[in-house]
Amino acid sequence: MKRSCLGAALGALALSATVQAQTVPASAYAGLQWRCIGPHRGGRTVGADGDPNKPNVLYIGVNNGGVWKTTDYGRTWNPIFDSAPTGSVGCLAVAPSDPKTIYVGSGEGLQRPDLSVGDGIYKTTDGGKTWKNMGLSDGQQICQITVHPKDANKLFVAVLGHPYGPNETRGVFRSLDGGKTWKKVLYKDQDTGATAVLMDPKDPNTLYASLWQARQGPWENGQWQGPGSGLYKSTDFGNAWKPIMNGLPTFAQGLGRIGLAVSPSNPKVLYATVDSRQKGGIYRSEDAGARWVFRTGEARVWGRGSDFAEIDVDPRDPNIVYTSAIAMYKSTDGAKTFRAIKGAPGGDDYHTLWINPKNPDVMLTSADQGAVVTVNGGETWSSWYNQPTAQFYHVSTDNDVPYNVYGGQQESGSVGIASRGRDGQITFREWHPVGAGEYAYVAADPLDSNIVYGGGYGASVSKYDKRTGLVESLRPPGSHRALRTSPCLFSTVDPRVLFFGTECVFSTSDGGKTWKQLSPDLSRDKPDWVPESIGVYRTPEMSTMARRGVVYAIAPSKQTIDTVWAGTDDGLIHVTNDGGKTWANVTPPALKGWMKVSQLDAGSFDNGTCYAAIDAMRIDDWRPHIFITHDGGKSWAEKVNGIPANEVVRAVREDPVRKGLLYASTERTVYFSLDDGEHWNSLRQNLPGTSVRDIVVKGNDLVIGTHGRSFWILDDISPLRHIGLIDVRSSPLLYPPSPSYRIPWNLNTDTPLPPEEPGGKNPPDGAILYYGLAKDADKVELDILDSSGTVVRHYSSDDKPPVINESQLQIASYWIRPFQPLSKAAGMHRFVWDQHAGGGGEGGRGGYPMTAILNDTPAYPGPWVPAGTYTVRLTVDGKSQEKTLELRPDPRVKG
Repeated sequence: MKRSCLGAALGALALSATVQAQTVPASAYAGLQWRCIGPHRGGRTVGADGDPNKPNVLYIGVNNGGVWKTTDYGRTWNPIFDSAPTGSVGCLAVAPSDPKTIYVGSGEGLQRPDLSVGDGIYKTTDGGKTWKNMGLSDGQQICQITVHPKDANKLFVAVLGHPYGPNETRGVFRSLDGGKTWKKVLYKDQDTGATAVLMDPKDPNTLYASLWQARQGPWENGQWQGPGSGLYKSTDFGNAWKPIMNGLPTFAQGLGRIGLAVSPSNPKVLYATVDSRQKGGIYRSEDAGARWVFRTGEARVWGRGSDFAEIDVDPRDPNIVYTSAIAMYKSTDGAKTFRAIKGAPGGDDYHTLWINPKNPDVMLTSADQGAVVTVNGGETWSSWYNQPTAQFYHVSTDNDVPYNVYGGQQESGSVGIASRGRDGQITFREWHPVGAGEYAYVAADPLDSNIVYGGGYGASVSKYDKRTGLVESLRPPGSHRALRTSPCLFSTVDPRVLFFGTECVFSTSDGGKTWKQLSPDLSRDKPDWVPESIGVYRTPEMSTMARRGVVYAIAPSKQTIDTVWAGTDDGLIHVTNDGGKTWANVTPPALKGWMKVSQLDAGSFDNGTCYAAIDAMRIDDWRPHIFITHDGGKSWAEKVNGIPANEVVRAVREDPVRKGLLYASTERTVYFSLDDGEHWNSLRQNLPGTSVRDIVVKGNDLVIGTHGRSFWILDDISPLRHIGLIDVRSSPLLYPPSPSYRIPWNLNTDTPLPPEEPGGKNPPDGAILYYGLAKDADKVELDILDSSGTVVRHYSSDDKPPVINESQLQIASYWIRPFQPLSKAAGMHRFVWDQHAGGGGEGGRGGYPMTAILNDTPAYPGPWVPAGTYTVRLTVDGKSQEKTLELRPDPRVKG
């Protein structure tokens, strides 16, 4: 249905102000469900642990993808943490005495330019079926958990603390009652956190800990370290601690983060990987930390110590040592010399290694490309192309049918993936890199989807041709500032115009051959406000430092090519209404320096409206911020009612069909508002807790790019465009159906992929129909009528699934389609008509086994109906209502 037609239909309905001004009950949109399309390519992962008694059972903690479990040595992975409010995980620990007890430390446990935080410790006692938050919520970044070998209720936790500001929940904490209560047992100050805590394998009373004083700055790549870093030891189960730094570098020598390992076979032997400007390297102690001896300064095995501080010892031989860095290295001579055992090709940037203490040939490592497992001591490894944990910064789509979804994946380049696969699911066959960088915006040419542009790290734009694979680098003239993700997007008014952002706004209308500079430097000339969160690292020079901000968000008007909005990462918003000749600073007064303008969205219905998503986490402000203007930026209103206080907002978009219907993506999920932001409602549904970095409305779908769980699509959001227009609580309701494409799903006559091969989920095969029941019904019926009024398909809540014998199931299981009942329960429901006439089918008489079709059994779904206009009739306990459904032909099919 065209926008004007649907707008007229909505306008004809009486708007209920009472419903509109309230939080929407979840039952009104309960039928909406997200589906993950992939890609199944692993993202940054730090947590790793396993069950020593079951070497096939392993666990990983993904930085923004939750906790995953494998029972087949990494051949397949399954999420077990999706019910938690956060997906940011930095570490986990399986209790040695009770493997069903697992502790999870939320927060990435890293100090880096791009990160997410968590809300404390989580615990399960049933192997991951249920989880409970056990406190330490203000720790934000938890790096390591150590559990007593004989008592699952005794544990120590290394808490790094706030990455962007000082706080008290830092250091080493101990619990003696399974996390019910905590005691801070090692603490230095509000700027110094703990990165490691280890227990002597043979004497649980002896513990070692590493403290690290570090802070991330409000501007990208701003970071500092302080004198509080060092190693500590306790011999009385954490009651008292003493430093053990004899032989190690000092802060004057550039000391930073320290990684630590204890030899399981000889606990007097310790190893440390030390980040130091002057004396960085690997150190060894043979007297339980009393004295340290320098072993090697080879930079490749310890370099970038603030990112990698992992060192591990073989459980049987104290001279076999592993370090994890850009590659993974192994030493057999007590850390004197190392050789690379894993790296590119095959992944890079390794964070954590778990070695099975009873069988050291079994190892699990987590890296920036996910997690992999070896069962033969590192000769071969499992794949990371089975984990949908990709980290995206942005998301976009093209105009193909089915459309493709694009984004830049952290650590892995770019992705273009189909929203629907040709063989029943979305697999490796449906996606490919598109030439852009790992942080990139990706923009497919609206006039030719074979051409794809990308704006990644640096002041240049990539141009990729799908037909040839050729990638060009396009660069506006001059020298310009740019950070890891540079805005790159097309105008919706003139599809020839591509916008690009550095410290300025540029445009091109000839595919990057020539560029027009539309704006001057839009960042702050001087930092008029140096954030208090910098704390002890503040210097007088910061108030006079040179410009370093960039244009981080661009929002072209949806009404005229002359209006463009631009936001910077140092907290400014500008707008031009004359094609860039003049720019007005329209920054909301509440925006302070380095409150990043994460995304801007120009209004869909008038030229004076703009929505601004503000990310203030880098000044240690984790509250949501959404600013809205309807007068061209003269005045702004902040509207976040309904979004929890600890959820940073990443993007806000206005629905192009219903005015005032907004969507917001946050650090944890997605929200929507029916009243222009006055009230926000959770749209999490079945979505796991994860950082949702960007969101776009594509036709009737909502598409999101997560920073840890790949791409997801909410198919057919039309019910959200009707909520409040008719109150489903008072009577049954058949929602106006969205137009549906008649895209054939064909039987795959080739051998199907093995069921262990991962794949994204296809949209439902057919027309999506929504209906709501105010109360339980005795009988529900659904009829599809053609243009002559003839019923071509009938469904009833009395329908029963067909009986399929075992031989049919075994032979044709790949083609069997699930039986979908027509629900009689109160609430909102989704039902799919398979676009067939007569016979059984989804919601009718069941699935379509291959043998049933060959044998012409009653499970045959009947013939495809032609494209055209149909009527959908819902009958509830004898009372009927009807709506029109447009069934469109597949535009790729001729004839």
